Amino acid sequence: MEKKINVGLIGLGTVGSGVFKTLKDFEFIEVKKAAVRDITKKRNIEGLDASILTDNPYEIVNSPDIDIVAELIGGVEPAFDLIAAALKNGKHVVTANKELLAKRGYELFKIAGECNKVILYEAAIAGGIPLIMPLKTILAGNKIDRIDAIVNGTTNYILTRMDVEGASYQDVLKDAQKLGYAEANPESDVEGFDAAYKIATLATITFKKRIKIEKIYREGITKIRTKDMKVANDLGYKIKLIASGKIYENGRADVRVHPMLVPKKSTLAHIDYVTNAVSLTGHPVGSITLSGPGAGEFPTASSVVGDILAISAELGTSDYILPMMRCHHGTDADMVDISETQNKYYLSINANNNIGVIGKIGTICAENNISLASIVQKCVSDDNTADITVITEIANEKAMQNAVKLLEKSGYKVNSLIRVQV
Repeated sequence: MEKKINVGLIGLGTVGSGVFKTLKDFEFIEVKKAAVRDITKKRNIEGLDASILTDNPYEIVNSPDIDIVAELIGGVEPAFDLIAAALKNGKHVVTANKELLAKRGYELFKIAGECNKVILYEAAIAGGIPLIMPLKTILAGNKIDRIDAIVNGTTNYILTRMDVEGASYQDVLKDAQKLGYAEANPESDVEGFDAAYKIATLATITFKKRIKIEKIYREGITKIRTKDMKVANDLGYKIKLIASGKIYENGRADVRVHPMLVPKKSTLAHIDYVTNAVSLTGHPVGSITLSGPGAGEFPTASSVVGDILAISAELGTSDYILPMMRCHHGTDADMVDISETQNKYYLSINANNNIGVIGKIGTICAENNISLASIVQKCVSDDNTADITVITEIANEKAMQNAVKLLEKSGYKVNSLIRVQV
């Protein structure tokens, strides 16, 4: 390649540092500028020339010398304005920003189209796992109608340790924070926001309809108990935070994030600690699972650099580069509300060990058209209460929630309600 490709990095944190270090292996690419918050901060980056640092990211997006901008700061603002300015100034963009894509991606792709530029975002969904490029190229001939994914390493790490060690959620969370797997404020991860951002973009690409983030049902892992983990194991399941999507023949889409009892025979049941995995089902491919590191300096840098190289290879070859990688979803999906969905359920109930307790549970479920697959009573305590585990057949969500209310009105304590993957 005769001409060097000039790249501007917005952000030189964990991912940005990994991108900088990786790009040094490519002689035809030069990091021309890198925007940081503090240009005086010492950085563990060998060969970093301090003269390329700036604390003004607009120097990058407005520079006529830069061909590709990599936005690696996260969040909606100022990232949206910076990417929009870069596109309008004739630059292609690579981003790892899942929140921005989920909340305002449509606007950015519209600007990119108007400016005849591309936005690539392989790193925004599953870190180092190649996913977006395969979906848009090798798998483009498939009609994918189902996604089941573990896309948040923090929650998967917490749930794995709760399962393997019998530790409590709070204890494992503290360890995860010490190890750097969880933020000081872990809400985005443990309440499912991060996974929701990712499944919004993934389902949009896969189903070719725009999935609005505000229409995604979201539930985190904070209510999962160690006892639930043990019972799930005994029943042949593992508990995982699953980001899922289905599109039906009528075009309606069911996209959500919540804990699930996953059968042990499933591949996702064996995705542990910080590993991510995405299972896709469709025709003609059938079912495939892609797994690997979902975060970290070099895994995420791998995807960012891959996108930079994909753009670099196309520059100067056409006036309309990478047509398959551009936005091709112009209409909103008709979303199924969680109350309309059909699921199997796991319930953990605590009740006084009186005659007719099991029968009353069965009656309440029957009155709500819920059939029981199994019901087991264990552990009568000193206070004469018993733990009762229920697994239902497929039932309506609204009916299940109503049954829970009736159980609680009848004096039962419903400790856990978790959906079961089918």
